[in-house]
Order: sequence, then structure tokens, then C-alpha cells
Amino acid sequence: MKRRHFLGSALAAGALNPRAKAVDLCDCSLFAQVAATPAGNPGWEPVSSGVKITGMKVFGVSLTSDSDRPYVFVKLETNKGVIGWGEGTLEGKAAAVIACVEDFREFLIGKDPMQVEHHWQSMYVHSFYRAGPVIGSAISGIDQALWDIRGKVLGMPVYKLLGGPSDPRGVRGYYHVNAFTREQLQRVRESAGRLGVTCIKGGIPGYYEWIETHQKIDDTVRRLQLLREGLGPDIDIGVDFHAKTSPSVASILVKEVEPLKLLFIEEPCPPENVAAMARIARRSTTPIATGERLVAHYGCRELIEMGVIDILQTDINHVGGITALWKVGQMAGLSGVSMAPHACEGPIGGLATVHVDAATPNFLVQEICSGVELQPKDKIWEEWLGFPAMRMVNGRFPLSDKPGLGFDLDEKALAKYPFGGTKPMARVFHTDGSVAEW
Repeated sequence: MKRRHFLGSALAAGALNPRAKAVDLCDCSLFAQVAATPAGNPGWEPVSSGVKITGMKVFGVSLTSDSDRPYVFVKLETNKGVIGWGEGTLEGKAAAVIACVEDFREFLIGKDPMQVEHHWQSMYVHSFYRAGPVIGSAISGIDQALWDIRGKVLGMPVYKLLGGPSDPRGVRGYYHVNAFTREQLQRVRESAGRLGVTCIKGGIPGYYEWIETHQKIDDTVRRLQLLREGLGPDIDIGVDFHAKTSPSVASILVKEVEPLKLLFIEEPCPPENVAAMARIARRSTTPIATGERLVAHYGCRELIEMGVIDILQTDINHVGGITALWKVGQMAGLSGVSMAPHACEGPIGGLATVHVDAATPNFLVQEICSGVELQPKDKIWEEWLGFPAMRMVNGRFPLSDKPGLGFDLDEKALAKYPFGGTKPMARVFHTDGSVAEW
């Protein structure tokens, strides 16, 4: 058949399909597109649970008027009265995520929430352009809410649905340290010992040019030496480079700090530069970690396949929710890579992450962006959820036996912290005015 005859036949066939769209002259597919399956399609009835999503709400929640990371919470309602909650907080882009969640409304209303994988695939694939952080965060919030419903309907906590727990004691975690003197670090060490905390994360000071002076590098090494001396030999220490260093500077630093026996070095260069990350990793015996900015399990494939890193830190609020974090963990485990998920947003995503951690054999340690001592946000989270969310007991996040994600939340409680709008993240510059990584 000649090409023009084939195209003509195909287009004619599309025209005969009563559910097909009319062909647009700008339609890059060249073929008529079949309309989306309606919510009541009888083909799904044999496998339907009888639960239907009847409503969706998305909330922007600002703890302070100038917060650059207002929480984005998603609430799904069902015809059975079961409610699911999820989180899609994205630093500096809250309003964009809220709008994107709303864009997915027609993917969900009238659908069976138990078909979590189907909905994840539809949101990801049918968006056509592959998910970046905004779409990824919107999917994350919805996906967590779907799993919350799934667990509540089945009467089981999510970590048990995933095959956990791997450790009945709970999930090992770490807090952040913001101390600058030996005395301050010793106080942190004492508090950590009292609470059974065995891991702490710090960072490197300042901002770095592509090629740095010996003085700047020596100052950074001394700061990290102080961190080790102040916290002592019994606490595992992670150090976040936060991609502030170029590959050249990072390659020097990772060698200089080897005697400190760190648990890991995080983001020694921007994560999209896989070849540079590999070059740094070859020069270090300290485990290399990255991943908080990656979206979907597809975004982690190259790092895993190339054997570049030792630890993946994908964030449940950006990567694509429980579904995607679980897939990342399984992919990583096949290649001997550990999981230490990032969590620096709100309590819902943090709690959802703990469920995945508890069922992940290659799990290492869970982050929470809080200090050893209670902070104001910890008290607000407890006010919302009725328990001290994301606070460790004997160095571990405890596991709840409650179904779903293990909490109930009254949306009225969020009204005390109205959405203050999107605020940009920090914008930092070198002394010559050029843009600096932070």
C-alpha cells in the first residue's frame, strides 16, 4: 500500500470512530485520538472495589507569611466516607503545584482509588511531557492520598501493604545540626545521647567558586573536623554539600575529609551532572549520596546503572509519591544502592516516607529537617495530628498500627495558617555578582 493511501485509510477509520476527536491540522500524531475512558466504563466493573472518589481539595498552608515552602496538602473524599491525605509541597513553587493538582481532577473524580498504579501511570504518561518537579509534586500528593485510602479501606497500615516492617523497632532517622562552636556541638551530642539519636547531618559553610582558594578549602575542612570532634566518634555524621561545590572543589574536599569517617557526603555537585558525580565518587572512599531533586524512578536510572552513587535520597513529595519512592528503592536495591530519603517539607510526606522505609530492605536512614530539640513547627504538627509527628523515640521513628498513613486530620485545623502565596527560595550570589549554588 502506498504511503498516501495508508494515511488516508487510517484517517478515514478515525473518522468512523464515534469516540475519536476530529483531526486537527496541527495534530502531531497524524491520527485521530480516542477520547478518554469515561468514569463509568463497564469494563472496570469486574475489578472495582465499589469505592469511588467523589471530591478533591488542595490546600496551601503557610506556617509563616514569608515561608518559601508553604505546605501543599491534598485531600481525597470517597462515596464510602473514607478520606485520604497526601502532600505535594514544592519549595518556591507552591501555587504551581496547587494548580497542577487541580489539573488532575478529571483523572480522579468518579474513579476507584484502589487502582493506585493505574492512576499513577495515567497521570505520568498522559501528561505527555515527562514530569519535572511541579508535575512530580502534584502526582506525589495525589498518590499519597490514594495509598492512605487504600490502607484505610483494607484496614492495614501502608507499610504492611508494602510487605513490611523490615525492623519492628521502627525506622532509624537523623536530625539536622545548626551549631558553630565546640560547646554548642557538645550540647547537641548530650541531647542526642539522651534521646538515643545515633545520626546527625551538618553542612559546609559559605559558597564556592568553580576553582577555590586553599584558604577557603582549609576553612571548610576545619569546620568539618570540628563537627566530628564536637559530636564524638559514636554518632554517624552526614555532610550536605548541597551542590554548592563544583566537581573540581568537591574532588579536593572529599579526599581531605576521608579521615573523618563520614556516613555520607550529599550532593557534591548538581545531580544532573552524572559524569561529574562519577568523577568525584572515584576519588573518595566516603559514600556519595544524592537524589532529592530527582523525579520518578526513571530519573534515577542513570545514576544506578552507572554505579555512580552509594545512597539515593529521593523525596516522596517530589519523586511521585509512595508508588515512585517504592520503585526507586527496588531499583536501587538490585544494584546495592541504599535508600536515605530526603524529607524537608511537611508532616504528611514525612509520615508517608516512614511507611516506605519500613518495607525497604536496602533502607539506611531517614532525614527530617528538624533539630534534636523541639522546634515551633513540631508543636504545630502535633496540634494537627494529635501526636508528635516525625519525632524519634530511641533514635527511631515509631510505626503506627493504624490503617492507611496512620492519622486523621481536620481541615479546619489548617485554617489557622492560611496560604500566604508562593515565595521564592533563597537567591545567593558570589561577590562578583554571579549566581551561586546554595
